[in-house]
Amino acid sequence: MGLDEDSLEYHRQEPPGKIEIATTKPTNTQRDLSLAYSPGVAAACEEIAADPDDAYTYTAKGNMVGVISNGSAVLGLGDIGAQASKPVMEGKGVLFKRFADIDVFDIELDEADPQEIIRTVEAMEPTFGGINLEDISAPECFEIEESLRESMSIPVFHDDQHGTAIISGAALLNAADIADKDLEELEIVFSGAGASAIATARFYVSLGARKENITMCDSSGIITEERAQHGDVNEFKREFARDVPEGDLADAMAGADVFVGLSIGGLVDEEMVRSMASDPIVFAMANPDPEIGYEQAKAARDDTVIMATGRSDYPNQVNNVLGFPFIFRGALDVRATEINEAMKVAAAEALAELAQQDVPDAVVKAYGDQPLQYGPDYIIPKPVDPRVLFEVTPAVARAAMDSGAARTELDTDEYVEELEARLGKSREMMRVVLNKAKADPKRVVLAEGDDEKMIRAAHQIAEQGIATPVLIGDRDQIWATMESLGFDFEPEIVDPYEDDLEPYADRIHDLRKRKGVTRTEAADLARDENHLGSVMVEMGDADAMLTGLMHDYPSALRPPLQLIGTADDAEYAAGVYMLAFKNRVVFCADATVNQDPDADVLAEITRHTADLARRFNVEPRAALLSYSNFGSVDNEGTRKPRYAAQQLRNDPSAEFPVDGEMQADTAVVDDILEGTYGFSDLDGPANVLVFPNLEAGNIGYKLLQRLGGADAIGPMLVGMDKPVHVLQRGDEVKDIVNLAGVAVVDAQENGE
Repeated sequence: MGLDEDSLEYHRQEPPGKIEIATTKPTNTQRDLSLAYSPGVAAACEEIAADPDDAYTYTAKGNMVGVISNGSAVLGLGDIGAQASKPVMEGKGVLFKRFADIDVFDIELDEADPQEIIRTVEAMEPTFGGINLEDISAPECFEIEESLRESMSIPVFHDDQHGTAIISGAALLNAADIADKDLEELEIVFSGAGASAIATARFYVSLGARKENITMCDSSGIITEERAQHGDVNEFKREFARDVPEGDLADAMAGADVFVGLSIGGLVDEEMVRSMASDPIVFAMANPDPEIGYEQAKAARDDTVIMATGRSDYPNQVNNVLGFPFIFRGALDVRATEINEAMKVAAAEALAELAQQDVPDAVVKAYGDQPLQYGPDYIIPKPVDPRVLFEVTPAVARAAMDSGAARTELDTDEYVEELEARLGKSREMMRVVLNKAKADPKRVVLAEGDDEKMIRAAHQIAEQGIATPVLIGDRDQIWATMESLGFDFEPEIVDPYEDDLEPYADRIHDLRKRKGVTRTEAADLARDENHLGSVMVEMGDADAMLTGLMHDYPSALRPPLQLIGTADDAEYAAGVYMLAFKNRVVFCADATVNQDPDADVLAEITRHTADLARRFNVEPRAALLSYSNFGSVDNEGTRKPRYAAQQLRNDPSAEFPVDGEMQADTAVVDDILEGTYGFSDLDGPANVLVFPNLEAGNIGYKLLQRLGGADAIGPMLVGMDKPVHVLQRGDEVKDIVNLAGVAVVDAQENGE
């Protein structure tokens, strides 16, 4: 089945199309309906009638964008009409929702007269917080956008003009940096003189390029002042007419630093690229076929060609989805009256800066594990990079406030946290812990410190102020890896084969001499990264430790258990996963350590898991799980969680509601808990789920994660005397950073 048929099948599956409307408030009871509509809705209407700004408080206006087109210039398809453009506009709505959680009505207008379009859109201002114009042909699009921006008090943004300008502008900033060229001195040639090309040229001037250095070519050749004087070009092209001899695109490209293609495929050949200045920047953005192919441009010359296209199958894709969702998100959240030049510049600069940062593992995996590192083949972030939301959006909001376009003020630090929460409950919960960690950073040992992921995590941990990382590993290898990654920081490194480890060997021997470990063996163990990290924490030379990235879980856990041991009030350690769903979190224990715990161990695990929940600012409600509800089945297996729950209810130090044994749905469904088992000590659905054994715990959390769509954080080790967390093999850098934050908060709680 070809791509076309795949796409048709995708679109026609029930329900047809790509979007739907969902309610955001309860509508289950008569009271719900009376609040949503008549008679209760009148109260909201009266408030808005008295103060129109209250529409942002009582309706969805503040999170609603109208995507409006007449289908006269659909990318790659041309003038296909309003009805045929609807799949594209629905797709635009999908991108708004997917990347920035913005709701969209797509509106296709069967109208060619610009004045009629203007009047129609103006009349819809009460509905929307912003207007995204799409796929409207030039020059009409200029007139429509300019008129609507003047007459409307909400942001109006023609993405075909400004989207490509902003994204390619970010690419230009980084390309000039890599090529070591001054933006003001760049000679820039445009192929194409339509809406996108003119808006992009204007935007490059806003970024610092000089207008007199921009040469624009249309299908008739270079746009010169002589052509402008003879009326050969429209008023918009005339803006970039140059006092130069007439010529074609090849003439214009000779000696140029930058080529910007916004025209049609195949216009540029290798000889034209060879005629450009040293280390040329080639943005061939015609779709689906660029003005010159990626391989052709790269092969045209021996020096560095920094190449970008509009295609996803080559490096440096100029994709508008990096712009419009996040620009509108920032504009909506400060109730901006417009999207002005300062906001667009802020977006481009934030994108450029983000491309210079370390790339998350999830993004690398999404692109086939190909290396993604700032350089000629990576000058703009990838569209799936989740950091774009909380890097670009705050920059846009800040620019709106600074430039006077905002009608409400935001605390940008708090705003970043709100945006992170839009990406999932797990980010919101981790932000609680990371903020606590930053308030009093501790020293965290990263065993396996010469692994690239550990080094990247150490860089982020240090950069964010979460902790002081201590890397255990080969010092030369660590420095070589940091150099290859372009990191400019100086972590503390302990090299097991170069540094003096005698004090650590002595301590290992002292702790393990009655377990058959000789002094010679202790010296050997001190050179093992897990034993060395453990004894450093035990002796107080570090506050916490992370390990396990390259070892199986039992092997990684054994040295900390032997050298650090469990806390004074604990006989057993346990592994806990925090699972974050859209509107709730649950802590699942034990998922990694104790195979068949008895009632006493289950009670202890519950206590420690409840303490962990509080570190995330979650008040624990604990359920001891079974396949039985409160004695409905009586055997050895069901008695263990029942007795553990009884023990905890009778323990004054267990200051949290707990009950069991109970089935999993009883624990988490309020209607079952209150309706059938109203006698339960739980005052709401459980958020601490304690499984009866390791097998059930491991199966349970993985099913919840995979089928329930939860984000999993962990495993977090509880019950240890000092903070130690054992990673899972293959964990990503963000997992290491998150667990480092948890370890720091553990150390703070322990008074380390």
